[in-house]
Amino acid sequence: MAQVASPGNPAEMPAPQKQEEEWQENLNVRMICKDCREDPPNIYEDHASGDMICASCGLVLAARVIDTSSEWRTFSNDDQGNDDPSRVGDGPNALLNGAQLNTGIAFEGGGIKSKELHRAQNKANLDKGNKGLLQAYKQIGALCDGWQLPNSVSDSAKHIYKEADESKIFKSKSQDALIAGCVFLACRRNNVPRSFREVTELTKVSKKEIGRTFKQLEQLLMKNQRNKEGATSVVSGGVVVRADEYTGSTSADPSELCNRFCSMLDMDRRTTTVATELASKMKSTGVLAGRSPLSSAAACIFMAGQLMGQPKTAKEIQGVAKVSDSTIRQAYKLLYMDKEKIITQDIIDRGADVSNLVKPA
Repeated sequence: MAQVASPGNPAEMPAPQKQEEEWQENLNVRMICKDCREDPPNIYEDHASGDMICASCGLVLAARVIDTSSEWRTFSNDDQGNDDPSRVGDGPNALLNGAQLNTGIAFEGGGIKSKELHRAQNKANLDKGNKGLLQAYKQIGALCDGWQLPNSVSDSAKHIYKEADESKIFKSKSQDALIAGCVFLACRRNNVPRSFREVTELTKVSKKEIGRTFKQLEQLLMKNQRNKEGATSVVSGGVVVRADEYTGSTSADPSELCNRFCSMLDMDRRTTTVATELASKMKSTGVLAGRSPLSSAAACIFMAGQLMGQPKTAKEIQGVAKVSDSTIRQAYKLLYMDKEKIITQDIIDRGADVSNLVKPA
């Protein structure tokens, strides 16, 4: 039969549960010197020896204190005499293969023994794949620096080269041709296009070979886009580009070429703006349909210089556009015939004078 607890029978009452109090530091407990007994204490910490010392009498109150701060210690720049507060190594490079956890032995200033150790380690840990990639990346960086291109173009070209190297379909292709094709494609993808002639002059690779490599790279990227639906890849500046967004590159825009060519010709901003607007209007109306972007941009610059009173000869424009002066004059003749379509009121409001146009022969 169950027992019933009553107020008169405390033994049968349930025992009260003790609540566990959360631990808190007692800030009233302080360390003082047992000899000086100064309050407040005059104590300082010697970080070099790890001791707590009384500044008044010199008594060591605690020894081997654990330093919980960051250990800014590195040997990477000892030979250069620089202070580099780095306590970790570089992050993994997505452009290289493997775990990248190898340790390198430097020999600068270390004598013959260090040099022999460095050579022996290179022979033991030689990674031919990464070595070839590093040489290609170095060459891509040099080409982009020669054109003063932004870092995004260089990084994009390196990513394209990495994909081409992993595909194994360019093994029989010349490395110079592959690098030239990667740089050419990267320029187009980052809206800083370069012509085949410019790439040929810089890389010494034939225009035909660059064009063939460029088409193969386009096909490879489109194939990877179909095989990796929804995949993402990170490019320079932390910008994430979805693989299914890539639909191939288009030909160079004459308006973008006008900006660069006008800058090379030392033309002022007003004339550059007029040339850009002429190129945009020409593209929308199809006045020079079928013409190359180079000759179209050169003809727009030729007309804009006359409209704004800063004429440039066909020979001068030929030097930057890399097209013959006869081609420029022929394209200008077609523009002059349809000048009513491309010279808008906005261009006239910017100071353009149609009467300055020279009638082509």
